[in-house]
Amino acid sequence: MGNRHLARSIVLKSLYEWDFNEQKKRDVNEIIDDNVKEFAPKMSGDEFVQKLIEGVLKKKETIDPIIEKCAPEWPLEQITIVDRNVLRLGVYELMFGNYDEVPPKVAINEAIELAKAYGGESSGKFINGVLGTVYRELGEPLKNDSSENKKLNKEKNTEPKK
Repeated sequence: MGNRHLARSIVLKSLYEWDFNEQKKRDVNEIIDDNVKEFAPKMSGDEFVQKLIEGVLKKKETIDPIIEKCAPEWPLEQITIVDRNVLRLGVYELMFGNYDEVPPKVAINEAIELAKAYGGESSGKFINGVLGTVYRELGEPLKNDSSENKKLNKEKNTEPKK
């Protein structure tokens, strides 16, 4: 398991516990520390974990209405805790993440993999559908940008070709 995938897994487990306990019983940083110790004691650095969890929690008030808009038949409180937090993480990475670090399609694929690993039988499809809608609403960033094209654009410091 890659370090970033493991980090996202830790973030999901921490968000799950925080959400399950009605977002108040324990400080989320304590939850993260416990989860890193238990599930990834040898993980090098947890800056990515901290960045993700802080970002999701800071932007939660923006993220939750987007989830509700993109999954109109599923009120947020009716979405399973796992799926709800996978969506929060995925939407955060799609909307507020650094595309040079994590391209949109990688963020979506990572969320789908988390949903398949920790969610129910149809979680992967549900997450794919909702995040696909968010991605389209954002105008499909980097849709036609190949790795080589991105590399050339960085070297030339120009905008991607469309």
